[in-house]
Amino acid sequence: MASLNLTQVRGKNFVPAEFARTRPSWNRPSRVGFKVFASESQAEPDLSVTVNGLHMPNPFVIGSGPPGTNYTVMKRAFDEGWGAVIAKTVSLDAAKVINVTPRYARLRAEPNGSGKAKGQIIGWENIELISDRPLETMLKEFKQLKEEYPDRILIASIMEEYNKAAWEELIDRVEQTGISAKWVLQLAKIVPLLEEVCGWVNAKATVPVWAKMTPNITDIALPARVALRSGCEGIAAINTIMSVMGINLDTLRPEPCVEGYSTPGGYSSKAVHPIALAKVMSIAKMMKSEFGDKDHSLSGIGGVETGGDAAEFILLGANTVQVCTGVMMHGYGVVKKLCSELKDFMKAHNFSSIEDFRGVSLQYFTTHTDLVRRQKEAIEQRKAVRKGLQSDKDWTGDGFVKETESMVSN
Repeated sequence: MASLNLTQVRGKNFVPAEFARTRPSWNRPSRVGFKVFASESQAEPDLSVTVNGLHMPNPFVIGSGPPGTNYTVMKRAFDEGWGAVIAKTVSLDAAKVINVTPRYARLRAEPNGSGKAKGQIIGWENIELISDRPLETMLKEFKQLKEEYPDRILIASIMEEYNKAAWEELIDRVEQTGISAKWVLQLAKIVPLLEEVCGWVNAKATVPVWAKMTPNITDIALPARVALRSGCEGIAAINTIMSVMGINLDTLRPEPCVEGYSTPGGYSSKAVHPIALAKVMSIAKMMKSEFGDKDHSLSGIGGVETGGDAAEFILLGANTVQVCTGVMMHGYGVVKKLCSELKDFMKAHNFSSIEDFRGVSLQYFTTHTDLVRRQKEAIEQRKAVRKGLQSDKDWTGDGFVKETESMVSN
């Protein structure tokens, strides 16, 4: 996978990277009106996907972050059944990375009577940097994982300074471990820089590259287009949203609070899901119209905690779905629930594979102008076939409810 992003790490500009390939197929049968009931003899739905030549048992991928921080947790993810694992981002010199504590803040819903402290977590902010573990240690663990799980997909996330030689060295060292793909976090706000770094990465890499898109930009399709034209095989969206979680009204200090101070961080979890869906929809429509059947992929990220959440991303064109904060809150075993719920959705609509419904909902997005036209035409059609009162002036007083219900909408 690959995506590019500019991050300050102890005064130096760093860019992260990850790589992987996916083969979307946009020429699939269109299904209108999804309510198709499965027969009793229906076979179990197949969750497996092939992404840029990489085969996964299901579309659920551990997103880069704390859930992929070392050998032990990545091994656990494979054992629990995740389709792929993206390791926490690494760089050449981990000594430059210094994390602080606390580094997380939570936004909670406030159900009646529970109080803020007990409400369900709907938002999560982190001010965490990339891995502070030595690169040599992480590479050793990558190699061990690939030896123990040769058929599973391990994706490296890499980040470096704006330095071609540094990028090339890191790419070489990571690829020597046998990882399946790489991932580059994105310089979306600096398009010329994004194009240049994507060019460096794709010229050197021998595994697939995905570009991860930041949502902190007006038109997310613009950097996605540049990354694909620069040779990236796939797009991942979205990265976290820049945020300030809140201010403690007793201490007047922002959260998370480190020695009385804080800094804006990345927002994730359930509350970002609708934003992520909109961004993925925008990228998917661009990919479909401008890149067609070329071997490019799309990975959806943002607030996935149920199989239904994943189905929404896939209906918008995603090949895979990444989960990071959801794992931190619910544990690695949540993948079994995600798979079961996604299968239930597929059974309800008689879908036998992910490709049966991937991208199907894209056709139902249009412009507001077109919505006005469609509604006007629909109203005229209803007026032509529907019998009833035309307006309030026609009321007789004999049954106001029935007379109102019989009226034609204007």
